[in-house]
Amino acid sequence: MKTKTTNVEQNREMVILKSAVENTNEAFVTIDENHIVIFFNKAAEKIFCYNRKEVIGRDLNVIMSPSCSKNHRQAVTRYVKTRIPGRIGHDTEMLASRKNGDTFPASISFSVTDVNRKLFFTGIVRDITEKKALQEQVIRSEKLSALGQLAAEITHEIKTPLMLIGGFAQQLIRVINNEKQLKKLNIITDEVARLEKLLTDLREFHSPKTIASEKVDLKELFQEIYLMLRDECEKKDIQTELTIDDKALLVAGDRHSLKQVFLNLLKNSMDAMEHGGILSIQTRLIDDQVEITVTDQGCGIPEQDKKKIFSPFFTTKKHGTGLGLCISKRIIEEHADGSLSMKSTEGMGTSFTISLPLYHVTP
Repeated sequence: MKTKTTNVEQNREMVILKSAVENTNEAFVTIDENHIVIFFNKAAEKIFCYNRKEVIGRDLNVIMSPSCSKNHRQAVTRYVKTRIPGRIGHDTEMLASRKNGDTFPASISFSVTDVNRKLFFTGIVRDITEKKALQEQVIRSEKLSALGQLAAEITHEIKTPLMLIGGFAQQLIRVINNEKQLKKLNIITDEVARLEKLLTDLREFHSPKTIASEKVDLKELFQEIYLMLRDECEKKDIQTELTIDDKALLVAGDRHSLKQVFLNLLKNSMDAMEHGGILSIQTRLIDDQVEITVTDQGCGIPEQDKKKIFSPFFTTKKHGTGLGLCISKRIIEEHADGSLSMKSTEGMGTSFTISLPLYHVTP
């Protein structure tokens, strides 16, 4: 009788444990000594985007890249032979892959269980995409704080003498007729203007803003911006295409700040299209968010530069300050639920996508 009661209790505990593991937020993936998957919970399905029927009973390499699979198989074989743990008992960060080929940062902890002299290996996987994004945001905020102090000091020390240099150079240009001297003076005034813009960008970058949440008509806004850029587009043989979804016409945001951002993005795209082409702007509604995508047919961004494109002072332009995209990203992210992302293929063009909340008309 006691044995029967004990078995019932053990079965109950097993049911509770299995249910807990099945419904946890972490992905549980268990394999045997032969690298065959025997357990794949709901979170694993969600994280890796595979149905468990596609995975259970098959080799683990189904959900792993070839290089990761090879290393993992070697680690399992080594442990089976030596019983010496490598990553077992430790958290490891690695780049994992979903079914569609997308990669994501993951934290994985490994454990091993011996059942009737057979070994079973379990990996507990956490998608740490949000954690990494938060860490990057903290690092960026720290950089911004340090840069803000530097900006204030630079502006204070440089602004007045810079204005004097530019003013005196302009005065000399009006009275000097020597061509070589005029060329040098023009270089001075151009460089002074560039430094003054840098100071303006630094102030903009550092100054805190109060972001309004007002109705912004995207069609009106882009038509207004186009009038400012039309002559330059014609000069560079750039055709513009504006496709506004009627359902994605209005956004909630700060009109003045958004105009600054879109103007900056469009100018960047135009600078990248040295041989002309099509510059397109499209909007679409996804759930309660409006996505605005600016796409050019320019030179694109090299792979090694993509991660630095929103960093302060990074620029691919000869006379750029490297603050325009950084300021634009900050402005968008200061909007509620706002985001700015970039996709680019070198030699084929670049797309910037801004996501903003849809403006709801109150009855």
